[in-house]
Amino acid sequence: MEEQSLTIEGRNSVLEAFRSGKTIDKLFVLDGCMDGPVKTILREAKKRDVIIHYVSKERLDQISDTGKHQGVIAYGAAYAYATVEDILELAEKKGEDPFIIFLDGVEDPHNLGAIIRTANLAGAHGVVIPKHRAVGLTATVAKTSAGALNYTPVAKVTNLSKTIEMLKEKGMWFVCADMDGESMYDLNLTGPIGVVMGNEGSGVSELVKKHCDFVAAIPMKGDIDSLNVSVATGVLTYEIVRQRLLAK
Repeated sequence: MEEQSLTIEGRNSVLEAFRSGKTIDKLFVLDGCMDGPVKTILREAKKRDVIIHYVSKERLDQISDTGKHQGVIAYGAAYAYATVEDILELAEKKGEDPFIIFLDGVEDPHNLGAIIRTANLAGAHGVVIPKHRAVGLTATVAKTSAGALNYTPVAKVTNLSKTIEMLKEKGMWFVCADMDGESMYDLNLTGPIGVVMGNEGSGVSELVKKHCDFVAAIPMKGDIDSLNVSVATGVLTYEIVRQRLLAK
């Protein structure tokens, strides 16, 4: 599996990963195991706000590559995460209005990798993903991005809605994609903008959608009702690129 190099197993290895500054996305711990070494690992994980899953031995055995997990397995990220502030600073450094892609629960690593690649080519300053119920920066994401992860920062946030509201206070406005929205060709998509794309199955959640200023629909003429999220992101993103070029 492509992800195997990012799986860290065993108490000493996991603790060393934390203490060496390795970016950890998730920690799996044997349910009920609370001896000294495990408590130390949990303390390190909580300091870094890492997602912790308490699971059965059967589950640990299932995801283990070595069979020697000692009740602890960590998933490390392929790349370090940026912050939202890093993304804003990049836009400022380039002298451009912020252009950020927000993903509300994208779970497929191939989709995330493709979106990061599109973000880079379209000139977006970064991508923001939620901490929970979404794929992180795995090896598959890095491979699918075709090198874009080296140039396009990805930030992970605990609460997408609060992050959107914080950025609205800084002058950004937000458009989310939904088939029930107004045609993207009828919207003004220039200026400091955040584009919100949803989960592969359920789209943008109602909670996040209500924090957006506009809802954009991509016109469709076929017999099915939706595009793959990475393709839809490309379509909407390049309409923003088109409008930005015309506005110059």
